Amino acid sequence: MKRRDFLKKTGAAALCAAGASAVAAPNVWAKGKSYRWNMVTSWPPNLPVLQTGAERFARRVNEMSRERLQIKVFAGGELVPPMGVFDAVSGGTVEMGSSAAYYWAGKVPAAQWFTSVPFGLNAQGMNSWLGSGGLALWEEIYAPFNLVPRPMGNTGMQMGGWFRREMHSLDDFKGLKMRIPGLGGKVVAKAGGTVVLLPGAEIFTSLERGMIDATEWVGPMHDLRMGFYKAAPYYYYPGWHEPGSCLELLINKKAYQSLPKDLQMLVDCAAMENNIWTLNEFEAGNGAALAELVEKHQVKLRCFPDAVLQKLKVLAEESLEEEAAANPDSARVHAAFKKFKKEMGSWGIVSEKPYYEML
Repeated sequence: MKRRDFLKKTGAAALCAAGASAVAAPNVWAKGKSYRWNMVTSWPPNLPVLQTGAERFARRVNEMSRERLQIKVFAGGELVPPMGVFDAVSGGTVEMGSSAAYYWAGKVPAAQWFTSVPFGLNAQGMNSWLGSGGLALWEEIYAPFNLVPRPMGNTGMQMGGWFRREMHSLDDFKGLKMRIPGLGGKVVAKAGGTVVLLPGAEIFTSLERGMIDATEWVGPMHDLRMGFYKAAPYYYYPGWHEPGSCLELLINKKAYQSLPKDLQMLVDCAAMENNIWTLNEFEAGNGAALAELVEKHQVKLRCFPDAVLQKLKVLAEESLEEEAAANPDSARVHAAFKKFKKEMGSWGIVSEKPYYEML
């Protein structure tokens, strides 16, 4: 690691530690201009961890900055549509947004790799990749859109989704109407399914009315709250399409650059801390929620057959190569992702893999 990079990273950690105790500590912040920003999200109001996490982030920034930077948060649809976050932040309508990069596949195809890759890296791997060059690539990809990206959460391993019928073979994907965004959606389409893109607030009604046959969302904690078990009896695992989904903080680049350096670092630090907090919340809450779904609501928990997963993996490899070949930025990001996955995988084979097989 270069000395300059080391100092930047340790400086951010020190600022975070100082900011966490800012209420009790003397006011060490330089007097200066105050900023009032707005943040929009793609999440329904009061949605735990996702929407409440964005609100938590805003509070942390307010507290650590001693109110020099105050952020007001709006849930999806309150100020802009859930899928309008990218354009709102890019155009300067608001200064910040909370969402997932794969929602912008139509605008920025390469963005999909920064959320999750089918049969790709888990949460630990995504954080490692972003810290080892992935974030610099992400910044380059978003720069033409006047945006600065930061990882601000990870869902961890997701579930495979809710289905109105059992999935015995790959043929069962043919004609299946499934809500599934990102690169996972490309795989489902390649398997013969019809991909439907819906914001979170519209999924349950669409599933209940038969407008879609299946949906993925996140994991047991959120799926229980969304009530999907009332509309689809079969709950499949593993989440092959999203093994470690990174959530993004979008910052208007001009607004970010207008901040003094200490506030820029404070925003980065608060996003980093929220990234860890989000993963912890999901990991802590999913087990109890899964038990409630199965024991109380009689959900039919199913594992995708091995043959289905193997065929999906082949289709995923084909889809990724096709997506990469269609766009120079996608090709560049895909190559970097593959290289890191291979390097990290060689370590995982002798570290965590044998440990989990032993349990």
